[in-house]
Amino acid sequence: MQRRQFLQTTLATSTIALTHHFVLGKSVDEKPFIINSGIGGNNTVDLLKRIDKDCLAYKPDLTILMIGTNDMNSQKHVPLPEYEKNLRKIIEMILDVKSQILLMNILPVYEPYVYTRHPQTFYGEEGHKGRKEKVNATIKKTADEYKLHFLDIHHVFEAVGNIGEESSSLITNMVNSNKTDGVHPTENGYRTIAVAVYETLQRINVPHNRLVCFGDSITNGGGGVDGNSYPGYLKRLLSY
Repeated sequence: MQRRQFLQTTLATSTIALTHHFVLGKSVDEKPFIINSGIGGNNTVDLLKRIDKDCLAYKPDLTILMIGTNDMNSQKHVPLPEYEKNLRKIIEMILDVKSQILLMNILPVYEPYVYTRHPQTFYGEEGHKGRKEKVNATIKKTADEYKLHFLDIHHVFEAVGNIGEESSSLITNMVNSNKTDGVHPTENGYRTIAVAVYETLQRINVPHNRLVCFGDSITNGGGGVDGNSYPGYLKRLLSY
């Protein structure tokens, strides 16, 4: 009799505890989070070196990946076949930890500024634009082959970003930022990325309680998730 009462009490207590901690396989006590794992100057080689501690260690259920801007420049150049190989390895490692992936292509740039830092001759006859098109085609092909979620953020910026020397450009220039940059988004540019990502998340409806934004300086955007980076704006949109 006492044993039966003990077992009934134990089972009831365990059921209450499990119900408290897990609902539909998710921890009720676990707060959703977003991690900004962007580092300036990184290419695919760099991401592979730090993927374990800066992405996989968080056990993300969704990883937002943007990489390639530095792979195609003169200082951190990675030839396209090697870039694709690295990109596939990054994707496979993320998928292996059961994280879904939202893959973004790379942004348009203002070439006159870019050519002040990277010799135009480096890009050959195809120019920066032609090389970027090949990188973005590789990104889209890879997304399709792995059946990943894909966001054409390049199209968003190209269509409405007014890339150039006007103050309204979503890419930094002398007028809006006092910099001959031509590559990195303005504050409004980062806000645009965040809104595009947020709307994509609403549309694809995938788990994103443990969210890692993995990439280079365009992901970093000044660092953290409390500033004006796209992960920072996304955190506010998600109310995390």
